[in-house]
Amino acid sequence: MNYGQQIPGHEAETEQGWGQIQRILGQIIPPTFPRRDFVVTDFGAVGDGIMDCTDAFRRVMMAANTAGGGRVVVPAGIYLTGPIHFKSNVNLYVSKEATVKFSQDLEKYLPMVLNRFEGVELYNYSPLIYSYGAVNIAITGEGILDGNGDNEHWWPWKGLTQYGWQEGQAHQAEDRDVLFAMAEQNVPVEERKFGSGHYLRPSFIQFYNSKNILIEGITVKDSPMWQISPVLCENITIDKVKIVGHGPNTDGFNPDSCKNILIKNCYFNNGDDCIAIKSGRNGDGRRINIPCENIVIQNNYMKDGHGGITIGSEISGSVRNVFADHNVMDSPNLDRALRFKTNSVRGGIIENIYFKNTTVKSIGEEIFIVDMDYEEGDAGEYTPIVRNIFVENLESYGGKTGILMSAYDRTPISNVQFTNCILHNVETPFVLKNVEGLVFKNVSINGKYYDDV
Repeated sequence: MNYGQQIPGHEAETEQGWGQIQRILGQIIPPTFPRRDFVVTDFGAVGDGIMDCTDAFRRVMMAANTAGGGRVVVPAGIYLTGPIHFKSNVNLYVSKEATVKFSQDLEKYLPMVLNRFEGVELYNYSPLIYSYGAVNIAITGEGILDGNGDNEHWWPWKGLTQYGWQEGQAHQAEDRDVLFAMAEQNVPVEERKFGSGHYLRPSFIQFYNSKNILIEGITVKDSPMWQISPVLCENITIDKVKIVGHGPNTDGFNPDSCKNILIKNCYFNNGDDCIAIKSGRNGDGRRINIPCENIVIQNNYMKDGHGGITIGSEISGSVRNVFADHNVMDSPNLDRALRFKTNSVRGGIIENIYFKNTTVKSIGEEIFIVDMDYEEGDAGEYTPIVRNIFVENLESYGGKTGILMSAYDRTPISNVQFTNCILHNVETPFVLKNVEGLVFKNVSINGKYYDDV
């Protein structure tokens, strides 16, 4: 540990890192669509909040795709539906006074489809909005996507009384353990069948193995579980999206083994992490072995959650090249602002992470935390690596710990720099265990400066 020690080349390394952002942004190009509209009410949908519009959405999606693409328009009204499965070259446009409300009837989400649950592949209930192998897809407009999760539907499966679970009711714990054991035993994915009679909640929006994706302007609320979680996708833009939900594990945006992602101008108020960057869990993540990389996070506002910007814990395929600039976090119910979580069961590499111009107006726990003792701790054979982290122009107010970094003796966190950071009114300035190459330059914590002078 050598905080306060200047290491030559850090400034150049930081500048070189941020210099990559234009190259990454140049690779993130939102999809475009033919100027054709397909109005869902022309295919039998009724916006009364009562009629089942599942078949109407299926037919309008098919029609738009068959015609070569276009915009599927949801006019004003409340449209009750089962899962919506995307086809290529379709933009689902939800009008400003429209709500797409998803059914609480579990049978609607069958037959099962391939998806990921907490970083592990399986066949399970369909996500509420899903694609597999689609190209050029979008959800736009100023309307609402309502997952309809509540303490009577989906959320009790977490097994916690605050989400409606009651003693004696089934919940996810056994299924979760079985799934994770299947993955470690290399059970073929097609044999990992859950769905009816099981209790693993699907994500809300899970585009799978798809590319050229835009989600813009809409409100997403009350998911069964993770709200927006693309898996194995490429070229993703999330812009001006409001993501709200305080159910269990209702993370806002969780890209999982994805590449070239832009998240900007969004609002998060969630029951779990606001943004959590992931790459598969344990053996299943290593089997697929695809990192999450080239991620730009700009001008977002984050309220409640477990973490503001989080990397992990499903991290076995690694994460690299993350650039976060001008993000604001503001809630005593936000536990941590910038959070890394891993362990030696997960493994993986976290590297080349850049935070700039972060404002933390209020916070519950840590401002910045890297934790290798998350969940199982040092109980595995896959030593994680965390390196090359640069934090610049961070200002925070409150919190229990300013900077907490904890690693194993054999794999210290390395090459970390804090520059021009001001932490106000934090209870404990920092806790450091097994950190190498740590530089503080013009860092003030509770009015005391820590730097290389």
